[in-house]
Amino acid sequence: MRTWLMKSEPDVFSWDDLVATGDRGEEWHGVRNYQARNNMRAMELGDRVFYYHSNIGLAVVGIAEVCALSHPDSTRGEDARWDCVDIRAVQPLPRHVTLKEVKATPELANMALVTSMRLSVQPVTPEEWAIVCRMGGLGG
Repeated sequence: MRTWLMKSEPDVFSWDDLVATGDRGEEWHGVRNYQARNNMRAMELGDRVFYYHSNIGLAVVGIAEVCALSHPDSTRGEDARWDCVDIRAVQPLPRHVTLKEVKATPELANMALVTSMRLSVQPVTPEEWAIVCRMGGLGG
């Protein structure tokens, strides 16, 4: 199992919106960045995902999982380059982990959230996953 971080603007699609989709989850459509697309193409069923509120909140707020493998993005129109995965909510973090806290944690200095801040779908190492989980009130 690999671990990832996916960003969403909470005023567009929030953690609560994902939770409301239930077990069917939600297509992670609209991504138009090759690196982010390739990250989704590398995802496997059951991979865990930090759900990150961008622009408003700037925090990891929950854990989701990949529930459908890479497939054509329904919003791509005639442009066959864009794929996506589906994700579903697993659990909220008991305590949100802010970008400011991540940046202030030396062990997370190389985390993509810090080094590639604009990338909307990014890998998370097992060590980073465990640290952020602990910061958020989970065992990791």
